[in-house]
Amino acid sequence: MTPSDAAAGPSAGRWSSLDRPPLNAAALRRALVVEGGLWTSLEVVPATGSTNTDLAARAADLSEGAVLVAEEQTAGRGRLDRSWTAPARSGLFFSVLLKPGEGVPQERWGWLTLLAGVAAAQGLSRAAGVDTSLKWPNDLLVTVDGEERKAAGILAERVADGVVVGIGLNVTLTEDELPVPAAGSLLLAKAAVTDREPLLKAVLRMLEEWYGRWREAGGDPAESGLQEAYAASCATLGRHVRAELPGGRSLTGTAEAVDADGRLVIRTPEEEREAVGAGDVVHLRSVR
Repeated sequence: MTPSDAAAGPSAGRWSSLDRPPLNAAALRRALVVEGGLWTSLEVVPATGSTNTDLAARAADLSEGAVLVAEEQTAGRGRLDRSWTAPARSGLFFSVLLKPGEGVPQERWGWLTLLAGVAAAQGLSRAAGVDTSLKWPNDLLVTVDGEERKAAGILAERVADGVVVGIGLNVTLTEDELPVPAAGSLLLAKAAVTDREPLLKAVLRMLEEWYGRWREAGGDPAESGLQEAYAASCATLGRHVRAELPGGRSLTGTAEAVDADGRLVIRTPEEEREAVGAGDVVHLRSVR
């Protein structure tokens, strides 16, 4: 029995909240680590600083499809090295190791962040019965009392021969526990399901499905259907936005499309179009 399996047992004294039971690592492995599937290992740890950091450090020794899940992250990271924390067992905090190999040109690996967003949105919509949408490039939104709120973030990082993709999802956070007022959770969005195990299985299965399509298409976002699926789920498109760009420059205009490189195409008031590959985007209003 591994430490994570033991933590999931009935005698684990540190797990005191009946509303937030621990994950059953053995059951998750039985369901997800199957012959011929993408997922080759799955480990649940009681706590860690960052699942992305831990998995990246071990990437050279692991097969593609390794999954690391933490019941609690004490130094979770978002884009631009922003810190992110949440109460133990209040969400899903996990990272996966993907190695697209020579069959997918490295210039297309940037699509993995958007692919993970599509997979998470579709998996959660089906498993939790809650409407979700995507905010370019790496946020998942839910609606709480008529307001868009961020419930999940995605961080993809290059390693020697692959990419580690991490997802942090707020599941049962209450209003009092939110890190910022603009955050949300599945509980606050009145999701039909907040049991973390079926949610994790749904997201990982959808991630496996989309990754398989994308890889078979050589990473081509159009041929795999990924570009169309992302656009259909993206709440940023059709919005008046402000993009805060590297170097301190900002760009305001209408978000029109996500191009073949995964960049956000913004049309300025002067009718010029600029493709943004990195930066923070603020939704200002809808123009649809």
